[in-house]
Amino acid sequence: MSVSEHEPPVSAPEPGSWSGAVREWAVRTLPPEKALPDKQPTYVASWIYVFGVLSLSSLAVIILSGTILALKGPGWWHFTGIGHFFNSIHLWSVELFFFVMVVHLWGKYFMAAWRGRRKAVWITGAVTFLVAIPCALTGYVSQQNFDAQWISTQAKDAMNAVGIGSFFNLLNFGQMYSYHILLLPVAVVAIVFGHVLLVRKHGVVPPFHVASATPKASTDGSAPTDGKVSSPTDGNVSS
Repeated sequence: MSVSEHEPPVSAPEPGSWSGAVREWAVRTLPPEKALPDKQPTYVASWIYVFGVLSLSSLAVIILSGTILALKGPGWWHFTGIGHFFNSIHLWSVELFFFVMVVHLWGKYFMAAWRGRRKAVWITGAVTFLVAIPCALTGYVSQQNFDAQWISTQAKDAMNAVGIGSFFNLLNFGQMYSYHILLLPVAVVAIVFGHVLLVRKHGVVPPFHVASATPKASTDGSAPTDGKVSSPTDGNVSS
């Protein structure tokens, strides 16, 4: 007897079951073959599609190095060699994150990445960039050195000029540190998570020549229903 014969049959959710309704909605919205695909169209091999993955990779390094710095404290990252090392890793991963994210945003802008009902994909990507800016600013003013002091005293005038200085006080180290290691990173990660789920749902945006060569493409801009893509992008690449 096979293993599958021992498994209980999958039934529809019980009426009034919120957990079953949520499960059905999740599977219907993002089927497993879209959430974790094993193949992608060959045009994904183009270099312009690499910068999204680089943004995610640098963000992972930022979170890992930042977690270590937060656990050890300013005295560690200022006065020990290994602390200097992790502080530098954190700084340069932030620099890389912003560089590749800007290239990613501009690349998708010129590709009109909102095509095929992908407006939410584009909006979440742009909002991630906007939220990451104050996250980086609070990091600069949390360094606990003269550089942080100069940045905070200069930036507070900008905050006062727009009327939010009493809510966002850059001279308050405790407030800036809390924003930097908790509130803003959680917001960035949450938006990025939603962005990735939307990309999985709608698929990566195809180049203009591929979209124009596939008149029977689905409404979300993905490949035609027969799974074939016109030359020069025939075939798939494994993920």
